[in-house]
Formats: sequence, structure tokens, C-alpha cells
Amino acid sequence: MAKKQKTVFVCQECGYESSKWMGQCICGAWNSMVEEKVVQTDETDRRRRVSSAAKGGSAGSDASGRAGKPSRLMDVRSEEGARIDTGIGELNRVLGGGLVPGSLTLISGEPGIGKSTIIIQAAAHIAAAEGTVLYVSGEESEEQIKMRADRVCGDLSDRLFILAETNMENVSAVCQTISPAFLVVDSIQTMYTEELESAPGSVSQVRACGNELMRIGKSFGIPVFIVAHVTKSGDLAGPRILEHMVDCVLSFTGDRSHEMRILRANKNRFGTTSEIGAFEMAAEGLIEIENLSSVLMEEMDRESDGAIATAVYEGTRPLVLEVQALTSPCGVGFPRRTALGIDTTRLNMILAVLEKKMGLRLSDQDVYVNIVGGLRPEGTYTDLAVAAAVISSCLGRPLNSKTLVLGEIGLTGDLRSIQNADKIVREADRLGFERVILPVRNVQHLREVPPNIRLTGIRSVGELRPFFD
Repeated sequence: MAKKQKTVFVCQECGYESSKWMGQCICGAWNSMVEEKVVQTDETDRRRRVSSAAKGGSAGSDASGRAGKPSRLMDVRSEEGARIDTGIGELNRVLGGGLVPGSLTLISGEPGIGKSTIIIQAAAHIAAAEGTVLYVSGEESEEQIKMRADRVCGDLSDRLFILAETNMENVSAVCQTISPAFLVVDSIQTMYTEELESAPGSVSQVRACGNELMRIGKSFGIPVFIVAHVTKSGDLAGPRILEHMVDCVLSFTGDRSHEMRILRANKNRFGTTSEIGAFEMAAEGLIEIENLSSVLMEEMDRESDGAIATAVYEGTRPLVLEVQALTSPCGVGFPRRTALGIDTTRLNMILAVLEKKMGLRLSDQDVYVNIVGGLRPEGTYTDLAVAAAVISSCLGRPLNSKTLVLGEIGLTGDLRSIQNADKIVREADRLGFERVILPVRNVQHLREVPPNIRLTGIRSVGELRPFFD
């Protein structure tokens, strides 16, 4: 079979290919072009056409080159009710209710965070309940995976198969032989295809292997779980085109010195991206944390200056957490602003409002703010709590630990209403809080107030000062 080899330059950031080297890619990255040699054969072209047809290629053509037949959208059958239960409630929650047949899910996280643990637990349950599962490992031997499975899974089903392989063509052949109901690839950076001469983990190899996994998943209706490495900054390693290709991108975060792990969906075509799942790492594997608010608040028993209870709404549930702030006179130079869990730019805006609207002098103070538990809540729910924590630390006066503070701060110092305030108030009542401070507009629109909760509505951040006198 005739082979043709050509040299291309591929961007490590976006995967863009060019026949000549460019200093700046079309995505804006500088010096990101890497030279790679691509081997083209007649078989390669055939596979690419088949892959394009399986994905509903850009030209709408099938493997024979004929134009595909369009379908009426009203006649297309929805697969919403055909989700596969992973056996892990928190994982199902983040995925939107379970795995969708034919979907590609990409999970990333730092080494040792628990990616392989949660995947082998899900694979063992699916093998016992649904059918054959194929676990492809390019990093660990079969014995290493067996040792982990014995520790975290207990009894194993005879339908769970392990394959230590890095060749993508061999993986495809095994999938055609055993027809798995679930496929796991750990990890995509170790896989390679013989169609390319570049090393495993390169931009071209990751993209080609991702395309082949998509062909397998879409053609046979197999949900595919792909494990990916991360860079030092915590971003996914490899080309960003892989993130655009898959249906769901999950990130597994947490401090390896602590037991709690957080699973978040950064992209989900079959559910919300604001949902999080909480786990505790134990000797027997990952254990679900169903009542995350209680775990985050269990150490906030005594009143201390700079500690404020607040809440956010993540996905389908309210989450109560603790905000801590510390102000300290700076010696020389510019004052330091350090934030863990919230955006530093947002913190600078809140501090500017406190100086302008409350006359709080912070220009000669170092300010440190931390969201307890290593969480990074989205949205602006915690603005008012951050301001209250800074005021409490600066004045040296604590706020009642049974008080919950939440609301969004505008540049004018006024408070903006937040969403799902009624559900957060009910969660505060369940956890034993006695008072909730929130924007006055939310108080006016609450339909029902628990009898044990005292609501206090304020219009601007300046109205926080009396609570610390």
C-alpha cells in the first residue's frame, strides 16, 4: 500500500495545522507551532471518511461519498431516559443523571487526586449492572489495576475486562470483539495511532486518538470515559480541540493532604455545568458526601473576627460555607491582596467599595481572604460575606456565628438580589442558623419564611456597620 509522508506544523494550544511555520497562530498564541510528520495512506483516508460519517461529518456525506439523508427533528427519538447509572450518586449528579450512551466524557485532575479510583468504582458497578466494561490502561499494568480494584470495589464482576494497551488500532479491534457497554481509556496522552509518526501525547496523536474514540462511541452507542493529564497551572494538557470534541469535561480537584475531593463539570452537553459532587478519600476508596454544607460548617462553632457564614447555589442544591478574612498592617511597599476561592479582581473591587462608601481605611493593610474547604464558588453570592469578613477582621469584632450573610455588591455600594434565595433560607434553617442578612429585594420577594429564621434586608454595604458595633 502506497504511503505518503508530509510535514505539518501544529499549534500546541488549539491544534491548528499549517503547511508552514508561523510565529503566531490564528488563536493568538506565540511560538506554539510544533513540526510533526504525518503518514497518509489509502486506508487512512478511508478511516477518516468513516469517522466523518459516524460523527455526521461537515459535508453530511457517508462512507461511500454519497450525501446523507436529512431527518425531521420532530421524528428524532430522544435518549434522555436511557442514561446509565454509574452507581455513584455524586457522579450521576454532576453528569446530569448518569452516562448517556455514545457520549464522550473527559476527566482531568492532578496526579493522585483520585481519577482512577472513581473510574474503577464506576466501571465495577456498570459491569455488574449493565454489561461488559473495557478498561484500557496505558500507564498501569493489569496487576496494579487489580490491586486498586480489590481495595476499593470489593467483589468484581466477570464482565469487567482490563487491557494494558497504548495502540489505538488494537483498542478498536478489541472493542469490535467484545462490544463493551462502557469504555475507559486511561489516559489519552499515552495512546497513539500508527497513522502518525509523532510521539504519544503530541497534538496530532491526541487529536487522532480522540477522533477514533469518538467514532467508536458514536458508532456503537458506547459511553466513553477518557482520562487526561493536566499542566502545572491546572489546565488540560494537549490541544483545546479535545475539549471541544467531547460531550462532557469533568475536573477533579482537592488538596491531597486533605480527604475532601470536589468534582465539577466544566462542560456538559447533557446537563448543567454548575453542579458539583463531593467525595471523601478513604482507604476503601472515594466515599460520597451527601451533606456537604454540614461538613464545611462543622468547625465553625465559636465566634471569631473575620469568619462569616455565607451560601451559594450550586446546580440543584444550596451550599453553605465559611468565608475567612484577615487584615494586617503592611510594613513597606504596596499592600498585599491574596484570595483563595474567589477572584482577586472581585476582591479588589469589594475593598474599593468599602473604602469609598464606608470610609474603611485599607490602603495600608494587607488583606487575605479564603473560602474554607478549597471551594471556588461561582457567581456573586459571596460578595457581601467577603465584605463583612473584611470589616470584622479590620474592626476586630466578630459576627454571631448563627448569622448567614449573602448578596451581590455593585460599584455604587448598593446590593443586588440573588437567585434561589428562598431555597438558601430553608437550608439555613435546616442547619440551625437564626438570622439571614441579604438584599432587601430578596426579602420582599420571599414567599415563605421559616419560623426560626429572622430575615434582615439591607440596601447597601454601608448598612453592615451597625452589626459590628
